[in-house]
Amino acid sequence: MTSNTDDTLVIGLVSVSDRASGGVYADQGIPALQDWLTRALTTPFRVETRLIADERPHIEATLTELADTARCHLILTTGGTGPARRDVTPEATLSVGTREMPGFGEQMRQISLHFVPTAILSRQTAVIRESADHAALILNLPGQPKAIAETLGGLKDADGNTLVGGIFAAIPYCIDLIGGPYMETDPAVSKAFRPKSAIRPQGKA
Repeated sequence: MTSNTDDTLVIGLVSVSDRASGGVYADQGIPALQDWLTRALTTPFRVETRLIADERPHIEATLTELADTARCHLILTTGGTGPARRDVTPEATLSVGTREMPGFGEQMRQISLHFVPTAILSRQTAVIRESADHAALILNLPGQPKAIAETLGGLKDADGNTLVGGIFAAIPYCIDLIGGPYMETDPAVSKAFRPKSAIRPQGKA
């Protein structure tokens, strides 16, 4: 466990999987998240990674630790969001949040529905966890690497035009609003959207 005492952007990555955490197979969720974030973010950042079993008390404790002790500004989970009895990531996420952000889950399902009708079975959600001097945005993402990239970055046609916006475009401004570091992105991967009044000159983060 580490504490964040400066303005460095800290991102928590949590892979929820009984079999990966038990060593049955290698986890793919955290590497996929790290790869996408490395391509998308131009702001320096540090990651805190956790590979855990699909147990609600463990998920709740991990999310709480990442937000309150490691002081992550953004926490991304992958896995455990379906209708199976073992899938309890959404319940754990909602239980540690102080405010729900339902728009993220709605958009994630809209993106996935372009590929599979079973996207309506997904229960992905997002919350903000607030304390007296810190806040973190926590989002549930799909478990498959391809779906992670599509959810974060959205869908584009052969000419590079956006067909469906990815959720990450809204994340930097959300982090602004809850008091976190100013995040800048590579527009070729994910163009962050902010109102004109909230845009800072490049390099003035």
